[in-house]
Amino acid sequence: MGWRYALIQESTMKAIAIASIFIITATGASALDFEGAPGAAVRVVTDASTGLEAVYVLPSTQGVTMGYDAKGDGTVRWYRFSNMGGAYAEEINCTRSGNRITAQAQNGDMGYIIEDSGTRTCYWVTDYSAHEFRAESLGFSAEQTCSQAELTFTGEGGEIAYFTINGRRMVLSRDLELEYSTLVFDEDAFVYNQQTVTTTLASAGSSIYTDAPLCDTGFTLSGDRFLRAWNRSVSVESGTYTAIAVEAQSRATQETRDNDNEIKDSADGLGGSAPCDITFEAIVTDAAVFREWQISRSPEFDINDNTFSELTFDYTFRENGTRYVRFVANNADGTCEYTGPVYEINIGESQLDIPNAFSPQGSPGVNDEWKVSYKSLVSYECHIFNRWGKELFASTDPAQGWDGKQGGKYVPAGVYFYVIKAMGADGRRYEKAGDINIINYRQEAAGVPGDSAQ
Repeated sequence: MGWRYALIQESTMKAIAIASIFIITATGASALDFEGAPGAAVRVVTDASTGLEAVYVLPSTQGVTMGYDAKGDGTVRWYRFSNMGGAYAEEINCTRSGNRITAQAQNGDMGYIIEDSGTRTCYWVTDYSAHEFRAESLGFSAEQTCSQAELTFTGEGGEIAYFTINGRRMVLSRDLELEYSTLVFDEDAFVYNQQTVTTTLASAGSSIYTDAPLCDTGFTLSGDRFLRAWNRSVSVESGTYTAIAVEAQSRATQETRDNDNEIKDSADGLGGSAPCDITFEAIVTDAAVFREWQISRSPEFDINDNTFSELTFDYTFRENGTRYVRFVANNADGTCEYTGPVYEINIGESQLDIPNAFSPQGSPGVNDEWKVSYKSLVSYECHIFNRWGKELFASTDPAQGWDGKQGGKYVPAGVYFYVIKAMGADGRRYEKAGDINIINYRQEAAGVPGDSAQ
């Protein structure tokens, strides 16, 4: 009475054991082929855990004949199974001509088992006519979020299910293509560029979700993979989507100074010795209407010391301590916002050390220039005099030193005097005066006699 009858007579445990056998399919099994279909079969390779050699999708199974090349002269039997799995398969008629085995495809979606010389190979055949993708309209939900765009779809694009040999439900991806424009950040150029992106969807229900575009755009939904294979792809376009999502990028660049007499902090990061000049830059996406840089003494930005609406601005930090800077942006109605990374700027305490001797004509590059050693001085004034009170040198830049010359000529060795007034970033005032000793002076090298240069 056939294989199905034998299964029914066995115990439940026996049926389960037989079903598990079907998970093991023949390696190198022959592929199915089809005659009478209105288009070529699309073969989808499945995971080995399904127990299926492949899934075939046909435009229609109506009037289709399935074909299989047997491995040898052994007995070949053909069975079909539904969503209940192979344990409830039933034998169907097949015809043999030499090694060629054919059977009539059943209407609708169906699984098939071919038993060839004791080896079973399992397939699933999908009748696409019952799942055909149809697209009528594509619009937008009234409620949109900052992270996702919700589209409303009218048509047919639901899941295409198939079943494993054990009756487990699986889904074939339709590979629908949702195309739209958005903005993509180019880090090297520090700019947003508009790009067309394509999102692949396994299926389409009445609502479709995708990442919120960063610019106004239209959407096009097209597919599916099976219609594309048969050159019958269809598509539907939406109206214009108005971007509400906000994104931005920011950066901070500190101006560096290579003053050899300025004391540097060993710590990495922004800040160091004042005055500290930093350029802050931001770039925003289309929906960002409100844009603001904030500077605060609090990492929580409870109170802002300064705000700037410009995307790019320069700022000089002159006060000792830590400041926090960030960039924020909102869309027109404030429903979507962006808060950038916090930049921490640490300005160290001031310091001023003054040398009392140098040798202008000693070893080149070794103590041949009189320079203070300093840190975080926001104002500075230095005057150097000879013993008769004549000013020989003046500067408002602590990085600038005195080379021991006056009027282009070296002054004689001896004692000179400095007066310095400075202000530190920490509010400390410096009022210093003292001696400068010029030593190792060679008068004949100076080109001036005695103290005449003074």
